[in-house]
Amino acid sequence: MTATETRPIPAAVWVRVCAVDDLERERGRAALIDGEQVALFVTHDDRIYAVQQLDPYSGAYVMARGIVGSRADAPTVASPMYKQVFDLRTGACLDSQGKEERTLRTWAVGVDDHGDVLLKWKANA
Repeated sequence: MTATETRPIPAAVWVRVCAVDDLERERGRAALIDGEQVALFVTHDDRIYAVQQLDPYSGAYVMARGIVGSRADAPTVASPMYKQVFDLRTGACLDSQGKEERTLRTWAVGVDDHGDVLLKWKANA
């Protein structure tokens, strides 16, 4: 039998990003949290999504400039660089344009009683 080292898992915390009024429907906005760039989107049905700002195909921080749309019931964003399409709910690539599939990191999003957008963020380790 082997012993395994156990480490505490840092709890996630809710971090305020901006006011809901700072976001525009079907347009992306970029935010910087703990040195990490995040792209925020409000879809036509007023749902808010957060994904990494870094385009995994081009390496450019441009996802907030992507084109918001949908595929079937999936809200999507198309990269402004090479046009790969990602599901905003899961970060899964729906159209890799013939390249190896990559994903976007996503975060849970909430809105508090004051109209502030909150992201479920990792706690400082």
